[in-house]
Amino acid sequence: MQHEQVNERTVALSIKGVKLTGRMLAKAMQAFMKKAREPTHKHGKQSLRSLTKHGASLADIEISGDNIGTFKRTARKHNIDFALKRDNSSDPPKWLVFFKAKDDKALQSAFNEYSKITLKHKTKKPSMLTKLRNFRELAKNALTPAKSRRRGGHEL
Repeated sequence: MQHEQVNERTVALSIKGVKLTGRMLAKAMQAFMKKAREPTHKHGKQSLRSLTKHGASLADIEISGDNIGTFKRTARKHNIDFALKRDNSSDPPKWLVFFKAKDDKALQSAFNEYSKITLKHKTKKPSMLTKLRNFRELAKNALTPAKSRRRGGHEL
């Protein structure tokens, strides 16, 4: 008896209507199946409140806000459910990353990849502002051409 109950599933569906047709029943069943396929909770970046609704214990890590976009990208890649909260108590604001405790290993691998990316960016390329400053210095030090007597022409 119990085995039969496990194998069978019953769905209660109530529809308001004057006349129940096959099309109306089919549309109602499609709407029900679409609703049933939706995930019960969100994945990826979410609010702290929705993360606490998952039922797992939360852990947090403090990171700087320099490359928060890079962290979001790597966390999405590693399928981590996380919430970001800004801590304005310090002068450069810090970010607290809250995540589910069972995502600990996935978060560790994501942080390893995130740290590799940030180190690579800092060592490989100078910033655009420093490049612009260097070009300004070069332009200031360059010789200004002397004007010639001809109209509009410059003499080198």
